[in-house]
Amino acid sequence: MKIKWNVWLKTVTGVGLLVCANGAAAAILHYDQAGQSQPAPQQSDKPKTPDVTPLTLDVPTPVNAEEDAAYKAFQAVNQNDAAKKIEAGEAFLLKYPESRFKSPVYGALAYAYLQTGNTQKMQEYGEKELTIAPNDVSTLALLGQTLPRSLHGSAGSPEAVQTLAKAEQYSKQAIEITPTLQKPENLTDEAFTSAKNQTLAMAHSGLGLVYVRRGKNAEAIPELEQAVKIDPNPDPVNYYLLGMANKITSHFDDAVAAFNKCAAMNGPMQGTCKAQGEDAKKLGATQLSAPK
Repeated sequence: MKIKWNVWLKTVTGVGLLVCANGAAAAILHYDQAGQSQPAPQQSDKPKTPDVTPLTLDVPTPVNAEEDAAYKAFQAVNQNDAAKKIEAGEAFLLKYPESRFKSPVYGALAYAYLQTGNTQKMQEYGEKELTIAPNDVSTLALLGQTLPRSLHGSAGSPEAVQTLAKAEQYSKQAIEITPTLQKPENLTDEAFTSAKNQTLAMAHSGLGLVYVRRGKNAEAIPELEQAVKIDPNPDPVNYYLLGMANKITSHFDDAVAAFNKCAAMNGPMQGTCKAQGEDAKKLGATQLSAPK
């Protein structure tokens, strides 16, 4: 079955970015050179937007009291107020361009810019963060999931090829590093596992969409299956992508199951997933399903 990706993936671009910004990384895990991990504090308010914590368990020694106060003021800005967070972060970096607090500020700005829909600035600050902290799995997973969702036009264009290559690299790094993180003493096993699974779900989702964009739907299926399996807060976009990948590869029963999961979730994907599920059911009644 041939379906042009640029037709059905239009749904992913807008809605997918909204999901990324509103809840794809409710917990942040940072990885330092000593192998220590630290999740950001959880927030109970919706949308779930992560606080950004220092890269290591120890707070960097401030260069001076004024810089320390400025950083604390930046931290105090509500992460859900993206405009104010961006204003405060940009002002801090302008005044203290070589600050030892650059890493958490870069991370916070990446999430804040994603909230505003500015994926270019999100990528800019995310990649700045990775130059300082290349094993920051939260930023790796965020970039890995968001970049392929933000693509427009042909996946074969030079820009798209480069973007997908980066997303693949970031996702694979997050998948490789996250299981090696050590649990901080002040975190429960349950909370730590949930945070790791959230990060891994984002990374598998990103890698799955990279394969989908390249037309490798059979390779995308196990990645997307893993994403929906381990995500403590399942993303309807991943169920939609899983349904489409199964539908295109003629796994109609699996496609219907994925679309039904998506359609059962409140949100803008419901109508699309319901229609796709009905179509997959009709195809399954008239065409042979491919063996698994």
